[in-house]
Amino acid sequence: MTNDTPDWIRLHKALTIEAEHGFTDLIGKQYRFSEFLSLTFGKFPTALPSIERRCWQELAVKFANYPNLGLEDRQHLVAEARRYLYQLQKEQGEQCGLGVSPSGATAVEQGSKGAEEQRRSYLSKIQPNSKSPIVAEVSRRLAPKIDQKLSDLPEIGIRKADKLAVLRLYTVRDLLFYYPRDHIDYARQVNIRELQAGETVTTVATVKRCNCFTSPKNKKLSILELILKDNTGQIKVSRFWAGTRFTSRAWQESLKRRYPVGSIVAACGLVKGSKYGLTLDNPELEVLANPGDTIESLTIGRVVPIYALTEGVMASMVRQAVIAALPAATHLKDPLPNGLRQKYGLMELKDAIANIHFPDDSATLQVARRRLVFDEFFYLQLGLLQRQQQARAIQTSAILAPKGQLIEKFYKLLPFQLTGAQQRVLNDILNDLQKSVPMNRLVQGDVGSGKTVVAVIAILAAIQSGYQAALMAPTEVLAEQHYRKLVSWFNLLHLPVELLTGSTKTAKRREIHSQLETGELPLLVGTHALIQDTVNFQQLGLVVIDEQHRFGVKQRALLQQKGEQPHVLTMTATPIPRTLALTIHGDMNVSQIDELPPGRQKIQTTLLTGQQRTHAYDLIRREIAQGRQVYVVLPLVEESEKLDLRSAVEEHQKLQESIFPDFQVGLLHGRMSSADKDEAITKFRDNQTQILVSTTVVEVGVDVPNATVMLIENAERFGLSQLHQLRGRVGRGAAQSYCLLMSSSRSPDAQQRLKVLEQSQDGFFISEMDMRFRGPGEVLGTRQSGVPDFTLASLVEDEEVLLLARQAAEKVIEIDATLERWYLMKEELKYRYERLMGGAILT
Repeated sequence: MTNDTPDWIRLHKALTIEAEHGFTDLIGKQYRFSEFLSLTFGKFPTALPSIERRCWQELAVKFANYPNLGLEDRQHLVAEARRYLYQLQKEQGEQCGLGVSPSGATAVEQGSKGAEEQRRSYLSKIQPNSKSPIVAEVSRRLAPKIDQKLSDLPEIGIRKADKLAVLRLYTVRDLLFYYPRDHIDYARQVNIRELQAGETVTTVATVKRCNCFTSPKNKKLSILELILKDNTGQIKVSRFWAGTRFTSRAWQESLKRRYPVGSIVAACGLVKGSKYGLTLDNPELEVLANPGDTIESLTIGRVVPIYALTEGVMASMVRQAVIAALPAATHLKDPLPNGLRQKYGLMELKDAIANIHFPDDSATLQVARRRLVFDEFFYLQLGLLQRQQQARAIQTSAILAPKGQLIEKFYKLLPFQLTGAQQRVLNDILNDLQKSVPMNRLVQGDVGSGKTVVAVIAILAAIQSGYQAALMAPTEVLAEQHYRKLVSWFNLLHLPVELLTGSTKTAKRREIHSQLETGELPLLVGTHALIQDTVNFQQLGLVVIDEQHRFGVKQRALLQQKGEQPHVLTMTATPIPRTLALTIHGDMNVSQIDELPPGRQKIQTTLLTGQQRTHAYDLIRREIAQGRQVYVVLPLVEESEKLDLRSAVEEHQKLQESIFPDFQVGLLHGRMSSADKDEAITKFRDNQTQILVSTTVVEVGVDVPNATVMLIENAERFGLSQLHQLRGRVGRGAAQSYCLLMSSSRSPDAQQRLKVLEQSQDGFFISEMDMRFRGPGEVLGTRQSGVPDFTLASLVEDEEVLLLARQAAEKVIEIDATLERWYLMKEELKYRYERLMGGAILT
């Protein structure tokens, strides 16, 4: 370049390449980008007027400091230089003999783009009418390969790739499928007068005043204040920079020069109130040459993707990396056949990937999200149904007789008739047991609906057919409850039954092991102790698992491996919403006992505050005076310094000594020894203690029909499903029962949740509401339950898409369960099981 005529082409090209490579201060053959620009602007053309020479030299100083700038400031500086060169070139164009195109490119540049326009531009192909500068930016790039390492992409490089690896992003595919966790819609452009608090918007206005200064309250904080004005009004906006390097007057003056009075600025952010009226909260800003100019920012004026980040990985870095990877989506082959996509109204995969990251508007985002949510559900259901199909192909299970003397005798022992729902579910089970295909059935039933009786009949079907059965429960309390009930029935049938838990004595344990191996013991009840290596059945035909979601997948599988493809019956008193049942039990048959035995009264449920505690105590005294008993449940065993909650130990002492000294108050919690637990439960069952203070250990397994009051302290600390379970400990007899939810929380959300329990006795409705409030993992109470971690899909919001995905998966399996005719679908299923589910969801 001479001192008379600037080399416009080299300058434009340098700025363009730097932008395309993510503002990384690229190293050229001789200089770094910043060095080249600093040297170039350091020698101003003699033909320039003096006022332009000053601006020219200021750019030289700014680019000398370019290596010290953050990504956002580098973007601003490059954009500023490009706009300045365009305006200057426009003014000098005729003298220099260089025509300038409307886009700001020289005639030489226009010609050099011919080859690039022949490239297969992904986004320009799928969004031909899009005016998005992101589309234009991506469309200029050669598409990387799907499996290409991120470090190989020039826009990312080794240093950035190492940081992205912390997010487990290693390849281009990883980036494409790294969906945003949320989006902020800045696409709506409004006038200042139309701003409303709580909205996210973009506004374009003129700078009326600009000031940059150090905060008087914090000497390490710089503040930029702009007064922006359009023809409808004006607002004051502020941006903040923390750090001593931003407090120098030179830096602050350079920032002020970026937003001169009279310049056009696009600003986006969350509208919020301030003492000066409405403002934009720490907005993104971009200077425009003209009011109608295209906004180049990755955030301003568009729907902005919000990614999950970690320390050292900035949002701008992930967005720039995604833009670098997006052209590779052209290589994605859609595993879903065109006919299936059309039937369910699904966007093509490559379009959905582009629009989940950088959609033109919210409507397009929703269409893209729907497709990707469908995929998450579809491959899950496909895997579950394929597994179910494979299980049905196994023909080695025992065929158990649905009729026989044992079952007939048991029917005669029962002092009641089975309800219609119990009989319907029992028929489902007995039909399964007559097949050589292993049964895999889940029985759902509310507390007190009679699931155990149904399970006992299934167990008797196995025993009278010459096989053994096992019943596994998650806690010793529940296992002992089942054991006691079974002993009372099995003694009358002259059948032995034993209990095996962690507390079983060594001699008794050896005796049980021996009787199992010889076949003398037809039924064993227990906890996790059943899956120990030393437990061996002679011929296990049926496995019954109670509250099965409390066991891990491997634990359930270990018990099944104790026999030769035994039938499996699982039970739960925690009603599971339909979407959740489809997700974690999609390979099982599900039956519901949706009818309570006759004579059961609704439990009167009341929400009380701390000030109403005397009402609760009065009710307790009245009930005990009539010979009834009471539960008092607390969330903690001992007082916590961090949580201001009533502890079970302290509450027990207080109730016994101060509140109810005339009654016997017992204590039960999980830290007690098995012997102490047994003693506490036995005393309560025998009415030796009238009040039992307990933690949630009584949630399942304690059955005392004489108990009529359940007082739950700090009820807001429990989930609705758990509260419903606790409530089910009363109302098991003929007397009117009461559940008192004690809560001092003033949170509207907590009050709204607890009122659901106050107004409904329907366990399935309560579980649906619980899932809406807390999410599926919390409803089941354990991450062992196998709920997959969906990236986009929500079991609460996307039920309609889940049902469609299930329907589509059923149709595919019906046509070809092996998926041989859909090779891409088969490969995608394998990939997703390895990455998303890992087989852990399979029951």
